Amino acid sequence: MHPFDAGKWGKVIGFLKEEQLITDDNIVEAREATEDDLLVVHTRRYLNKLKWSFVVATITEIPPLLLLPNFLVQRRVLRPLRTQTGGTIMAGKLAIDRGWAINVGGGFHHCSSDKGGGFCAYADITLAIKFLFERVEGVSKATIIDLDAHQGNGHERDFMDDKRVYIMDVYNRYIYPGDGFAKRAIKRKVELDWGTEDQEYLQKVEMHVEGALNEVKPDILVYNAGTDILDGDPLGGLAISPQVCRTTYPCHYRPVYLLPVIY
Repeated sequence: MHPFDAGKWGKVIGFLKEEQLITDDNIVEAREATEDDLLVVHTRRYLNKLKWSFVVATITEIPPLLLLPNFLVQRRVLRPLRTQTGGTIMAGKLAIDRGWAINVGGGFHHCSSDKGGGFCAYADITLAIKFLFERVEGVSKATIIDLDAHQGNGHERDFMDDKRVYIMDVYNRYIYPGDGFAKRAIKRKVELDWGTEDQEYLQKVEMHVEGALNEVKPDILVYNAGTDILDGDPLGGLAISPQVCRTTYPCHYRPVYLLPVIY
């Protein structure tokens, strides 16, 4: 009864294996992000707030969590999210080492350093980029291309005054979060109307991605994908076909709601 399918990541991996598109040799198992990892971006005050089940219930929009002791919330809800966050951090390093990497989980683009929301409890996109800036020589510029149907206000707030990060965001202007302050961080803003269809969507995405990559030459590109652009999605409000969703530039692989792809 919740619009966010918590089991989809396993289904995606299972499907890709069945279709022989990947094997175990292609997969690196994600490690849970530690508290020290999280403190690279998050305030201790925010992490302490996650020790209250009420706060986690509000962020994830799952009211029954209010009734659970926090040790169960940590184990059943937050630990999997921390593992996905660790996966995004790892994907950043793997992308530098191998040329590209995909984290099948993560993409928590509504979470910033001191505030979660929209199912997002940890700021994995911000963390991946800051880890690269701080710990990998030669990475000094990043571009975020966010094609989830919702505005990525979390990473936008985190990089508001950081000139090293260029943000392009394509989203339905009428849905959550409507964060006017965060929009100030978007260098290339593409606001869509209800029911935007294939031709208009593809034309705008291709034109603006090309413009973004011509404007800045990044050392790392973080692509946050979301199939909530699909026609009939209960939250996205757009009308994009599966065919266009699969072929949207710059990545030809968009099977899940939130999929950071780091080149």
